Amino acid sequence: MPRTPIETRGTEDRSLSAVGGHVRPAPVRAGLSGSKAILMPVAIVVVIGAIFISVYLAAFHAPVPRDLPVAVVGTAADAERMETLLEDRAPGAFLVRALPDEGAARAAVEHGKVFAAYASRAADGPLVLYAGAHGPSVTGFVTEAFAQAAADGERLKSLDVVPASPRDTRGLVVFYTTFGLVLSGYLFGIMTYQLAPRIALRQRLASLAAFGVGGGVVVAAIVRVFDVLPAPFLGVVGLVALVALAVGAATMTLVRTFGVVGSSSAAVLFMTLGNATSGGSLPADFLPGWLHPFSFVLPVGVGVRAVNGLAFFHGDGVARAVVVLSAWTLAGVIGLWFRERFLARRTEGH
Repeated sequence: MPRTPIETRGTEDRSLSAVGGHVRPAPVRAGLSGSKAILMPVAIVVVIGAIFISVYLAAFHAPVPRDLPVAVVGTAADAERMETLLEDRAPGAFLVRALPDEGAARAAVEHGKVFAAYASRAADGPLVLYAGAHGPSVTGFVTEAFAQAAADGERLKSLDVVPASPRDTRGLVVFYTTFGLVLSGYLFGIMTYQLAPRIALRQRLASLAAFGVGGGVVVAAIVRVFDVLPAPFLGVVGLVALVALAVGAATMTLVRTFGVVGSSSAAVLFMTLGNATSGGSLPADFLPGWLHPFSFVLPVGVGVRAVNGLAFFHGDGVARAVVVLSAWTLAGVIGLWFRERFLARRTEGH
């Protein structure tokens, strides 16, 4: 007798693997039900929202720098004297070092080693050298601090030795260039399992590689069209691609290992902590002490410094970014490989 549609559907829903002579139904993961179905989504998103607000208020409600590196042309005693004057106006804000001459001071600013340098004996009077590429907030803070500390009420002249791009009036291009692929990497890590849950690991990794390279090329091309970042095209491609790969690989591993908890953890790690500590709006030196280290280990902060260094500061931060972002990517790929091996062995054991 031919089977009815209902009987046929029931047969198709069963696994074809036999255990002990019996056909076992394929495992189906049940969703939440009852009060858990109502309250769990609420709890997760409220916690994420609370973390987001807490981190941003802690970082930006009243930002002041901690040990912002600056320089004084002169002796160690001159640097100590200036540090005392700056300390009276902004306690703990500056870390002052001595440099032998104006040329060394200029080089330190141009390479991102210090944010500004003060020369009291410059040819035309007291002079502060600064880098406008750090953004208007930093520029205003350091020039005003030195102006207040300058001796004898002399008018302090300032010289921007690393100006920002004239098309980037707010100093945010580097941040958006980098963070766009952090957001995309997070979404890729989630969507690859939503859209293609059953492809092999090698196919998934090929997709990750294509996303990183393709995203890097697209972002670099957009930046080139708008002409807002004086950085080499291939350099931007490489750094942005590394950021995308790092976030994508890590998110894939978290999602594959922990499911919803993993995707929520990735959101907190990369979208909240990463964004807040990126240095996109203010350098990491303006962060509270407990947030400061994140800027040097999370992909977005490392990427922002590298892209900024590539564009303005003779490659400052690029080598570190290559190492850190490659480590994130490798850790994500290895973690994913181990997870897939674990799942395969568990399936073979049944």
